[in-house]
Amino acid sequence: MNEWMRLNLLITQLRASLYHNSGAAIRGVALNPRPQARAGGGVREAAARMMRQAVVRLVWLGRVQYAELLALQERWLRRLQAEHGTKVLSGTEAGALLLCEPAGPVYTTGLRGGLTPEETARLRALGAEVRATGRGGLATFHGPGQLLCHPVLDLRCLGLRLRTHVAALEACAVRLCELQGLKGARARPPPYTGVWLGERKVCAIGVRCGRHITTHGLALNCSTDLTWFEHIVPCGLVGTGVTSLSRELQRHITVDEVMPSFLVAFKETYKCTLVSYDSPN
Repeated sequence: MNEWMRLNLLITQLRASLYHNSGAAIRGVALNPRPQARAGGGVREAAARMMRQAVVRLVWLGRVQYAELLALQERWLRRLQAEHGTKVLSGTEAGALLLCEPAGPVYTTGLRGGLTPEETARLRALGAEVRATGRGGLATFHGPGQLLCHPVLDLRCLGLRLRTHVAALEACAVRLCELQGLKGARARPPPYTGVWLGERKVCAIGVRCGRHITTHGLALNCSTDLTWFEHIVPCGLVGTGVTSLSRELQRHITVDEVMPSFLVAFKETYKCTLVSYDSPN
């Protein structure tokens, strides 16, 4: 099956889960599971719990240019800002979970910078794009073989503050590693944000938050070409290394393979209902 057919199949699965509340799944992960019957009227109780959960729209972009992810993130941000205050009363929709795999090599910097003009020119000469972003942190790398997760969320709908949101992102990545068979993944105290396996970072985290609405998120190395990190000091942390799921598990791990585990981890951690979004526009 070629790349185009594979992505179309994934989108079809996502759309099916939106229109059929029957446990339709994306590669084995039920997005809207039907409440299971339990003794003593458990069906109604399970349904009531699901209704109380905030809804997060799942938007899978596939492999796209980083600029396309940023553009979609900006549209969702403006949408939530325009609705600021209205959804908190209803408590139903919290925003969107934007997921993609970068189509090409990109170095990004955060609010604290991280690259000099000379370094920027050198990285562009390697064939990489260099972009300044509004997230926290310093310089990092994004590229093929990496899962990018940008939750655009009104944290009030989920009962979270910025600090607990960052901790939740770390918990998602730790849980994903556990589901993949890596038991040693852990979050570390600042300034060592992200998720680590020993002294090697497998997942970088950088967010931005204004008026309770958060953007940007995490980047998980699945089968990323780690040599791109050798041209910078990732996140400004001298003396630390980077790794990937493929390197740690000694086999090729694709973004598609980890998607079910990530969605399970996200739903468990954020205690939300994921609903596929029909169109990313």
